[in-house]
Amino acid sequence: MTQKKLFAHPPLLIRIARIAAIAYALFLGMFALDVFEPGLSTGQMITALGMHLLPSLAIVLFLWIAWKNPLIGGMLFILVGVAYIIEAGGQVFLTYLLIAGIPILIGIFFLLGYRQNRRI
Repeated sequence: MTQKKLFAHPPLLIRIARIAAIAYALFLGMFALDVFEPGLSTGQMITALGMHLLPSLAIVLFLWIAWKNPLIGGMLFILVGVAYIIEAGGQVFLTYLLIAGIPILIGIFFLLGYRQNRRI
């Protein structure tokens, strides 16, 4: 019976999924910048910024889970994408592709990386 190395590098697919999840969280966080408008008080801007950053924080939380357990994290990312498609009906295809397709693809990468890691 072989024992895994303590500091073994994760498979390439898991590394790609991690980088993509970080980029996706930054992409969603970019949309929070529209809260800075003249005429709003500082408290209103901070509240709006916090609300707009919640999706990015959720993605970071799911990334943390996926970092520890790629199987559960991969399922969470796929669930996020499918949930968006269900909840945001009637959108343009490009919207589905960017907002829902990316987490589904990230989830698939985590699951494939998990499967690849189990074979090693």
